[in-house]
Amino acid sequence: MSDIDVFDALLSRRHSCRGFLEDPVPDGIIERIVTTAQKVPSWCNAQPWQLVITRPAETDRLRKALYAEAASAQPTPDIPFPKQYTGLYKTRRSVCGWALYEAVGIEKGDRAGSARQMMENFRFFGAPHHALVTTEADLGPYGVLDCGAFVTAFTLAAEAMGIASIPQAAVATYSPFLRRWFNLPETRQIVCGISFGFEDKTHPANAVRTDRAPLDEVLAWADPESLAP
Repeated sequence: MSDIDVFDALLSRRHSCRGFLEDPVPDGIIERIVTTAQKVPSWCNAQPWQLVITRPAETDRLRKALYAEAASAQPTPDIPFPKQYTGLYKTRRSVCGWALYEAVGIEKGDRAGSARQMMENFRFFGAPHHALVTTEADLGPYGVLDCGAFVTAFTLAAEAMGIASIPQAAVATYSPFLRRWFNLPETRQIVCGISFGFEDKTHPANAVRTDRAPLDEVLAWADPESLAP
């Protein structure tokens, strides 16, 4: 296989895992994943990403505390969430969400069931490890952008090592709590979390796969005749 075929196969195999085994991932594998992910480009080579990674015992402590926080406190993310989803973005979000709900037996209109499933974000879907991704506030949007590239590389490196993962923006909705929990300085903004571990292949949510938009929705060739004079 060519390099591009190997890369494409890796991207196709990766998915957001929502059911994990309890088995811990060896520290050496985690360190290899992070070392590989760090090779992504960043603005002026700033490399703004910093991680706090939990082992199983600490993951369990955190999941209990974060779940309680999410059940009682108002969301206060460092980085503003989308104002709204419209048009095809709303459609894609809806299709993705209902595919997941259907897989785990939640019917349309079951708001209590969908709320319970959403709250599983704060239990990290049972993952034995969680990586909190932060950026330096002074770097602004480009620091966040660079962290996005790192998250992609982390999930792909994990997949290449046989480790399942799921990036979670939901975790960042309780940024002040997480900063206190991990004793992080105010200058560190919470971008997202990544839950990871060995996949529970029997979990129904892990059968869900999302599709990708056709090229004509994402690609436009520059045409001299259509450019402004």
